[in-house]
Amino acid sequence: MIVPKIGLMHDHQQPAKPEALSGYLEALARVVFSTGISWRVVDAKWPSIQAAYQGFDPARVAGMDDDGLDRLMADTRVIRNRRKLEAIRSNAARMLELDAENGGFDRYLDRLGDYDATRKDLHKQFAFVGDSGAWLFLWMVGRSVPPHDPGG
Repeated sequence: MIVPKIGLMHDHQQPAKPEALSGYLEALARVVFSTGISWRVVDAKWPSIQAAYQGFDPARVAGMDDDGLDRLMADTRVIRNRRKLEAIRSNAARMLELDAENGGFDRYLDRLGDYDATRKDLHKQFAFVGDSGAWLFLWMVGRSVPPHDPGG
């Protein structure tokens, strides 16, 4: 999945819906890493983060043990925030559950209804996903989102 640079997203056409669950996890991981940190840092490290996560396979990420998290914490290519790394692991597990419960993650999103209901449920289901993170995630996975004023 090609995720546009966050800071330049207003200059990009909205991405299409991911073809695989790994694309949804990559977008969600980008939201997690972007919480409370400059998008410039995330953009600069993103190719290395992608390499460290080896394709963002949800089963692999969800199954990562604490030794795997320790390896990521020691990896200078990633943003080394233990809470965020743990959140990505738990978010991957929850994504797999929602995918199984709904016959697909895309169907889970469809079931939620309008933007506000979807935003609230994403905040409830996933760690480090607030209002702006939900907007960014939905935009990155090709979902309908309300207009966003980059200056406001």
